[in-house]
Amino acid sequence: MNADVGAGGPPLPKLWLLRHGETEWSKSGQYTGLTDLPLTRTGEEQAASAIDVLAAVRFDLVLTSPLQRARRTAELAGFPDAEVEPQACEWDYGDYEGVNSSEVRAKNPAYLIWKDGVPNGESLDQVAARADAIIARVQGPQASGATLVNALLVAHGHFLRILTARWLQLDAVEGRHFLLGTAKVCTLGWDKRTPAIEQWGL
Repeated sequence: MNADVGAGGPPLPKLWLLRHGETEWSKSGQYTGLTDLPLTRTGEEQAASAIDVLAAVRFDLVLTSPLQRARRTAELAGFPDAEVEPQACEWDYGDYEGVNSSEVRAKNPAYLIWKDGVPNGESLDQVAARADAIIARVQGPQASGATLVNALLVAHGHFLRILTARWLQLDAVEGRHFLLGTAKVCTLGWDKRTPAIEQWGL
């Protein structure tokens, strides 16, 4: 049995991930949740470079976060008609929106967003529930009846790390282990029928 084929059935779907390119706040280390920042010039160049990784893949479904940094990344990577998926927004950081993570740690050296969360924002479980909804869409029956082999999701750093943990059937907090740079590509797939990371940070 091939690594990505179900027993006696069609291939199991793969979910490709693309984090958006650089913004001013991702460059400076500020928490960027729902603030709708554009890409920097460097970010646009990073997004365009993703074509080298993605151009050879035939995607049956391409989704993007509604935020402009993700939509523009999808466009520059060769997917101007990507479907906007509202569930794919970044973590709502609440009171920490726009705050540099180093400032938070200066006041509380033990602070870790994965265990301490954000005041007046989304909980980790709420973000995970959104990720689970996208995974269910990719892995479940398609409305068209067609077989989904490759899907692409263009979204955000923390959200994609949480989604990766959930794809692997891990608790969302384990997303802390998956560092993901701007405009990097990853592939979530299978080892036989076990969810697995096939490629990371291309």
